Amino acid sequence: MNKFEKLISKKNKSKIVCLTAYSKNIASILDDHCDMVLVGDSLGSVLYNYKSTRSVTLDTMIEHSKSVKMGIKKSLMIVDMPHNTYRNNSEALKNAKKIISKTKCDAVKLEGANKVVNIIKYLIKNNIPVQGHLGVLPQSAKNFKFKGKKLSERNKILNDAKLLEKAGVFSVVLECVESSLAKTITKELKIPTIGIGASAYCDGQVLVTDDLIGLNKINARFVKKYIDITKHINSAIIKFKNEVKSNKFPKKKHSY
Repeated sequence: MNKFEKLISKKNKSKIVCLTAYSKNIASILDDHCDMVLVGDSLGSVLYNYKSTRSVTLDTMIEHSKSVKMGIKKSLMIVDMPHNTYRNNSEALKNAKKIISKTKCDAVKLEGANKVVNIIKYLIKNNIPVQGHLGVLPQSAKNFKFKGKKLSERNKILNDAKLLEKAGVFSVVLECVESSLAKTITKELKIPTIGIGASAYCDGQVLVTDDLIGLNKINARFVKKYIDITKHINSAIIKFKNEVKSNKFPKKKHSY
């Protein structure tokens, strides 16, 4: 059973855990606990303070992914294909191959359905594993309101999910999708759904690690802060500052 079959076999059996990583240090911690580690283009806003993920480049994704890979031993590693890197079949295949060859990741993630389904099929036909992404699509979203309130929107997202499954994706991220719709999609698909702001009905959950640990100051409804890591960082830095000013650091054991 390969990594993808193992992941799919978890559906209806055990919840799937996924978090983001942008560096080896964080990835090596996550690898002990996660089924999947995502190098998300969310790094644009989280690390670089871009206004949207649309400014993230392919080279930036590759460099961070190379670092992440050094910390991964067992988790499935997925890399977001950034905005404007999969506009047609040839561009998508060239860039996906570049990502996988340079980072040694397991799969790539593309946003959307109708506009990209033929591109996804083409990648999969060329042995590039793909994860889908529906609901709020940060690379093209004009607003970040949850999806699935209107009947027409619900039907479209459900049909899109089926379309992606038929195209051959191994799982689908549902971002900010209304709870009952997420439940229906999860029930009707044979592949796992990974939710972010899409209820506990999904087969798994993903969050941005920096949000979860309180390093990124965000107040999105779907984020639960499990710790405020900034307090611990602040405490350590205050101790360092005080020891430097009082000449208590460095001691002999820290010197050559």
